[in-house]
Amino acid sequence: MNATTTRGALLTALAYVLVGGSFTANSVLGHYPYAGGQFLRYGLACLLLVPFVGRGAAGRLRGLGARAWLRPALLAAVGMVGFNLAILAAERTAEPAVPGVLVGCAPVVVAVLVPLLDGRRPQRLVLHGALLVAAGAFVVQGWGRTDGGGLAFSVCALAGEVGFAVLAGPVLRALGPRLLTATVCALAAAEAAVTGAVLDGGAWLRRPDATETAALLWQAAVVTVVGFVCWYMGVQRIGTERATLFTGLVPLTAVCTAPLVGTGSYGPAQAVGGVLVGAGVALGSGALPHLGRKPAPAARRPHRADLRAAPGRTPPPSADRRST
Repeated sequence: MNATTTRGALLTALAYVLVGGSFTANSVLGHYPYAGGQFLRYGLACLLLVPFVGRGAAGRLRGLGARAWLRPALLAAVGMVGFNLAILAAERTAEPAVPGVLVGCAPVVVAVLVPLLDGRRPQRLVLHGALLVAAGAFVVQGWGRTDGGGLAFSVCALAGEVGFAVLAGPVLRALGPRLLTATVCALAAAEAAVTGAVLDGGAWLRRPDATETAALLWQAAVVTVVGFVCWYMGVQRIGTERATLFTGLVPLTAVCTAPLVGTGSYGPAQAVGGVLVGAGVALGSGALPHLGRKPAPAARRPHRADLRAAPGRTPPPSADRRST
């Protein structure tokens, strides 16, 4: 891995570690209105990012056409507000491991979908790495009880995770990581407010208590601002397919941090799953580039006698000087 790839892998890993830690923070927001929490989280994140979007941000936003604006709007609706809503809906009738395992399959879907959308074949090492990551996520979480509704909403959560990874590409090139994050956060806050008003009426937003405030601040300032910006910076360096491999770090981090608030434990299954996730990330991201590749034959250096022996060719006068 070169310096750019290594930096991209580290940025993406940090992003997903922060996202995994956010599930622990979610455990203290169980009684706070969903839409109101999303509105506060993404609205505050947008405000925090505004001073850092750089010069010419307004011009870059105006330069987006109507079709280009559709991508961040869908990203916010599907990959942020919709994803979290699908997780909550799935967990009403399914154990948390069920949506977790489905979301853990996102690297496999992205490894196939992104190349097809670009008109190329999936990369074999990335696909194999994605399968290892998905297997690791399954081992870490196991499989729980569910019904048809829980399974359907879990599939919706998988679609949201894939949408978050795939929809940003062209807009990321135009806006850059910080401005894109601020933009999708503003859109997600507006969409969450509309969702709350429709589903919960006047009860969609209330003043959070001290514990809920701390959790929302963590999610806004650390998970969203730092995590999302690091994710998009990583995508710029290693591409969407390889960046999504690090999704496997989400359940692993969630399991490792859950004991801190007394909601889980770490055991042999989590250790084995962590090894599988690490192996999949290393294989698919290019940290083990020698696997599955034949070494290129070393170029043979021509000898002066070969040049003289070649029929119809006379070596130039400076050939001896270049070969010494």
